[in-house]
Amino acid sequence: MVVTETRHVALLVETSNAYARGLLVGVKKYVEEHPHWSIYLAEHSRHETDFSWLEGWHGDGVMARIENEETASFIRRLGLPTVDLSAARLVPELPGVETDDSTIARWAIGHFAERGLCNFAFCGDERFAWSVTRSEWFAGHVLRRGATPYEFRMKPSGMRAAERERLAAWLTDLPKPVGVLACYDIAGQEILEACKIARLAVPDAVAVIGVDNDELIGNLTTPPLSSIEPNTTASGYLAAHLLDLMMQGHAIEPGLRLIEPTRIVARQSSDILAVDDPLVSDALRFIRERSDQNLAVTEVLRHVGLSRRMLDIRFAEILGRTVHSEIIRVRMGHVAELLSSTDWTLQQIAERLNFSHSEYMSVMFKKHTGQSPGQYRRTVKGSVARQTFWQP
Repeated sequence: MVVTETRHVALLVETSNAYARGLLVGVKKYVEEHPHWSIYLAEHSRHETDFSWLEGWHGDGVMARIENEETASFIRRLGLPTVDLSAARLVPELPGVETDDSTIARWAIGHFAERGLCNFAFCGDERFAWSVTRSEWFAGHVLRRGATPYEFRMKPSGMRAAERERLAAWLTDLPKPVGVLACYDIAGQEILEACKIARLAVPDAVAVIGVDNDELIGNLTTPPLSSIEPNTTASGYLAAHLLDLMMQGHAIEPGLRLIEPTRIVARQSSDILAVDDPLVSDALRFIRERSDQNLAVTEVLRHVGLSRRMLDIRFAEILGRTVHSEIIRVRMGHVAELLSSTDWTLQQIAERLNFSHSEYMSVMFKKHTGQSPGQYRRTVKGSVARQTFWQP
C-alpha cells in the first residue's frame, strides 16, 4: 500500500468577491481528487497585509493573489513553492494563472457590435493590474475596428458620491448610443447607478456589460447586469495542479497561463438593438420590457400604431425576422437566463414567465435553441473549459 505524504497548503485568496470564490471552487475540485492536501485558509480582503494567521504554520506550498508589495515580500520570505493568481505579477519569477483579458475585451466589443453599436467605452479601476491590462486590450481591439476607445478610471477617493457624479458626467459626454465594458461587475453596478443620476436610459443610450458574472449583483441591479463569465474553476484547478507538481520537486516555468472565459451572460443592461427606425426601436423596447408576459403581436401593433404587414416589413428589413419571431427570441432568452441562474423547476419558470404550460415552453425552447431545457441547463452549469495540464 502506497502512503502519500500530506501536503499542507495555504490559500492567500480573498473570499469577498465572485472571482476569488470561483478560484476557491477550482481548488476544492482539485483537492477532492487529491485528498492528500490539507488546506489552510483565513477570511481576508483583496488588500489584506496582516498575515499573522500564518505564524507558526509549517507548510509545503502557497496559492496567493499577490496584489500588493507587502504580500509579495511575505511570499518571498516564506520561500515555499507558490503559484500566483494575480495579474499584477509583483513576483515575476513565479508561475501564475489568470483570465485571458484579450478575449474578454474582444467578446465585449463583439457583443456590442452585434447589437448595432459603433461607440465603445471602458470603465476601469486603476488600483488593479488586471483592469489596466483589460483596458489596454479593449483600446487595441476598438482601434482595430477604426473606432475611438473612450475610458474612465475609477479612483479610490473615499467619496463614492463624488466619484459617482464624476462617472455620470463622463457617461453624459459619451457619444450615444454607446456600449460600456465595466472592468468587473462592481464597476458595472456603479455605471448603472450613475446612469440613473444622469437620466441616461439603459440599454438604449448606454449598454453595459461587466465581468465575473456575480449572479447576486447581476440579478439585483436595475436593470439586471450582463456579464462575461471567466472560467475561475479551471483557473483554480490549474493553479492547484501546478503547485502540486512544484511540491513534488518539478521545475515549473514562470509566467502567466491564460484561461479563456466561459461565456457572455446577456441580461437586460445590454439587450439593445441600435436601429435608426424609431418605430422598430420602440417596438423592440416594448417587447423587451415584457419578456415575462405572454405578449401578443396585436399588443405591439397597438403600441406603435402600425399594421402587422407594415411592421413585419420593417422588422424583416432591419432584423431579418418578424415581430412574432422577435417576441419568441426574447422570451426564450429569458427562459435561458433563468435556467442558467436558478435551480427553479420548469414549472416554476413557466409560471414566472406566464407560459400556459411548461411542456409548451419546453417545446418552444428546443425548437429555438436545438436543446431541451434540461440539456441546456446541464451544458451551462457544467461548462468548465477543458485545459491541457502540463505533465512531468
